[in-house]
Amino acid sequence: MFSTKKQIILTIASLLITVFAFAQEREGDTIQTGVIDVVKPYTPSISDAFKVKETPTLDDTETATKKEVKYNIFSFPVASTFTPAKGKAAVVDKAKKVKLYDNYATLGVGTYTTVVGEAYLNHAIGRDQIFSAYVGHHSSQGDIENVLTDNGFSDSKLNLTYTKKDRDYSWTALGGFQYKTYNWYGLQQPLFNQATADSLDVGHSFINGYVGGDITFEDAIVSSGSVLYRRFGDNLGSGENRFKANAIGTINIQDNDVDVEVFTDYVGGSFEKAYADPNQINYGNFQIGLAPTFQLKQDDLTVDLGVKAVYLNDTEASKSKFFIYPNIAASYRLVDEVLIAFGGVTGGLNQNSYYDFAQENPFISPNLFIAPTDQQYKAFAGIKGKLSNTMSYSVSGNYTSEKNKALYINNDISTTSEPYTYGNSFGLVYDDVSTFSVAGELNVDINRNFTLGIKGEYFSYDVTNQMEAWNLPDLTASVFLDYQITDQWFAGANLFYVGERKDQFNIPNLISPNTGIVTLDSYFDANAHVGYHINDRFSVFAKANNIVGEEYTKWQNTPVQGIQFLAGATYKFDFQ
Repeated sequence: MFSTKKQIILTIASLLITVFAFAQEREGDTIQTGVIDVVKPYTPSISDAFKVKETPTLDDTETATKKEVKYNIFSFPVASTFTPAKGKAAVVDKAKKVKLYDNYATLGVGTYTTVVGEAYLNHAIGRDQIFSAYVGHHSSQGDIENVLTDNGFSDSKLNLTYTKKDRDYSWTALGGFQYKTYNWYGLQQPLFNQATADSLDVGHSFINGYVGGDITFEDAIVSSGSVLYRRFGDNLGSGENRFKANAIGTINIQDNDVDVEVFTDYVGGSFEKAYADPNQINYGNFQIGLAPTFQLKQDDLTVDLGVKAVYLNDTEASKSKFFIYPNIAASYRLVDEVLIAFGGVTGGLNQNSYYDFAQENPFISPNLFIAPTDQQYKAFAGIKGKLSNTMSYSVSGNYTSEKNKALYINNDISTTSEPYTYGNSFGLVYDDVSTFSVAGELNVDINRNFTLGIKGEYFSYDVTNQMEAWNLPDLTASVFLDYQITDQWFAGANLFYVGERKDQFNIPNLISPNTGIVTLDSYFDANAHVGYHINDRFSVFAKANNIVGEEYTKWQNTPVQGIQFLAGATYKFDFQ
């Protein structure tokens, strides 16, 4: 039997050797071929088998039992004089709470007999009602050098507001009155002398009164609405009525929210006579419009898709017209808040009014033709963002196409009995104007103690019928600065630069047919102020205007005051 097992074992060993040899030949096929010299042939042999003992014999020379080791600690008491201090919370420096007051009054006086005063009163009636009132006055006697007539001005106003807040809505009622006086002091020199000026009453005053209100709803289809009525006129029989109303809401169309604005705007009035003839001028323009807007948002892209439809009725000419304007804007975050690209195309029918013109140019004559401006479109594109947590910027380009744009122009010189026909007043002409502009803006806000704003814009105009884009500047720039130096001291400054403008100089039958073109020089105006808080209630301040002292002309023949100084005080208080 042992022989049989031995044969089996030999047979298995032979098979393993054969398989191993075959594997070597296969491996040789994939590696390299070579000659192998066998020095001694392999002769397998098998040792005798033996059985492992269940209890092995130890070879250790000594198997004595280990001695138990005992450890003793010889401790003795140690006297300690250390006493831990009690924990104490760290003290945090807290800024002194600023006392805020609801009311204030300011009074200041300065050179050129300038007086500035204003007061704001705010009183809460219960928890949900607030009544406020503002009264202000600013006047100066003028005293501008080389001016032949009175050149002072005054502006007094009163505004009242009442606000009521309820659970589902809040509303505000408001009203006000304003009285302004100016002088047409810009007589064309040297055509007219002091004798002519002494014979003229160049005073001109405006009267403005308004009432209105607005309402805001919570969780309603109509979110807000407003209404305003204004009566504006002057001391020469001119009068104008203006009524505006609008409502803004949201409607759902196929699970999409669409913001909708509905508005109406009416302006109508009259002037006692035209500039060159005694005929009365009447005007009336009524608008009603609809402006739906749908907003799309996807990741960093936001797009507002809208359109504005306006119906215009000229009540005096009995003519009507329908306008449609684009109302599209988009923005895309290229790099979070650092770089945002924006652009769009908008338009609208801009309602012009005697009140708006008088606010911008107080030397206009009381015989204007009032018509709306058709802003066909305004295309804009640019980038904006943040350079840091305290600094933001914006750069943009704009192209605007406007029909019937109102331009201020110096009135023809005509020695009539009217005090505004001596080259010292302005009228309006309308033209189709295309405007290209490039604008930039930089704002810095450091902990609200230091704020700085810089703006600039360059303009290029293309007119259709007029020789120039009258009284429109080619460049504007401004710098605003406010600095809270300490808790008591504060200061600020603002600087303005306006580029060259073009105006006309025309004496009928003398210069015709070629109207003389006048280039108005660019001007720079620097203003600064400094103040000191005596306590929570009292503050004093000082201001300097037109620091450069340049008696520039914003409008033809109307130089401004030179360097001006003003000092005053402010008192804050509460009603108890």
